[in-house]
Amino acid sequence: MSLVRLNIKGISYSQTQNGAYALILSEVDGDRKLPIVIGAFEAQSIAIALEKEIKPPRPLTHDLFKNFSDRFDIVVKQVIIHKLVDGVFYSSIICERDKIEEIIDARTSDAIALALRFKAPIFTYKNILDKAGIFLKTTPKKKKDVSKEEEAVIEELILGEDKESVKITGEDYTKFSSKELNQMLDQAVANEDYEKAARIRDEISKRQK
Repeated sequence: MSLVRLNIKGISYSQTQNGAYALILSEVDGDRKLPIVIGAFEAQSIAIALEKEIKPPRPLTHDLFKNFSDRFDIVVKQVIIHKLVDGVFYSSIICERDKIEEIIDARTSDAIALALRFKAPIFTYKNILDKAGIFLKTTPKKKKDVSKEEEAVIEELILGEDKESVKITGEDYTKFSSKELNQMLDQAVANEDYEKAARIRDEISKRQK
């Protein structure tokens, strides 16, 4: 079976379902998107790895794994989303140490959070993309933006999933000035409230477009 390389397009959270997130993977040499419902903690960890301006004062779990691996010369070579059963994606982390390759089973969200930290490529099999990939004809936008059409599809996906839910306080950040947002961002990071930091950073990024 042939492998298809994927890039991370972005993360979207449901406006109607608190605690529900979808990770959007995009086919490198095509137009299909692969949406995967993930938990709040994993969404936060992936968002922090994507957002270089948010620096946690202490390592998160995936950062700790990266530090541990670096210390013992373990390298993550690639991540493969290898199976889809009843809407659940299964992944493998391909690691190497002393030129010996090992394959480790992992949740897809964890595997991708680690792939980002190791700058490792993400792949899936063509048959999985054929089965779960979606085509969306959208206007080209800034990298890692999620379009309105994609958000609508994500909402349907999330609402149809049996997922782990975490309560999130939905504060309206549009009413704050850029200076206030940057101060709130610094405070959220200092308090290790990375979910709030990611949402504030989203609002700051919108204003910079």
